Amino acid sequence: MLGSTARSSSVVRVDAGGIASRPAIVILEPDALGDYNCMSASQIADRQNMLTNAITQLNAQAPNTWTYLDAGNPGWVSASTMAQRLHAAGLKGAHGFSVNVSNYYSTADNTTYGNAVNAELKTRYGYTKPFVIDTSRNGKGTTDWCNPGGQKIGTTSRTSTGAEMLLWIKTPGESDGNCGVGGGSTAGEFLPEVAYKMIYGY
Repeated sequence: MLGSTARSSSVVRVDAGGIASRPAIVILEPDALGDYNCMSASQIADRQNMLTNAITQLNAQAPNTWTYLDAGNPGWVSASTMAQRLHAAGLKGAHGFSVNVSNYYSTADNTTYGNAVNAELKTRYGYTKPFVIDTSRNGKGTTDWCNPGGQKIGTTSRTSTGAEMLLWIKTPGESDGNCGVGGGSTAGEFLPEVAYKMIYGY
């Protein structure tokens, strides 16, 4: 995943130049388009411009990279709103979009959401895009996002029908923060016991 939306153009160019001609998959800015709360219109426009620039830099300097602009998850922003945000942030120039990054929604729910976003894109802008689903932690599926207990790893990375690919983007066992079964941990901290329980689903 390519870092935060506060990245400068020069940093994005360095990242893209480092990939160069090697084949790669980039999930661009998870949460950036879902999280518009407390942002002014000017700040939203700046974020959209930065995302569009990142896609442009990756296309120019990493031509064999498939860039997926993140579209949040089914429980965050409506498909209609997300289609508008994706398009405004330059989705047309990207390979596709991603859903469920760092979340636990089921593959079926995410497929429905991805198809709904594409339906909106087709109606409003005349195009659709392939999408990928983060299945690293959605083996049971839940709407709870912060270290819910009793979860299980999902389908391992592979091509798919409906979605273009199912990918493990988030590391199973990586904490979402000081909450749920990760109480006392910090976001991004690896919790071996949680990972073990997710493998066996308890």
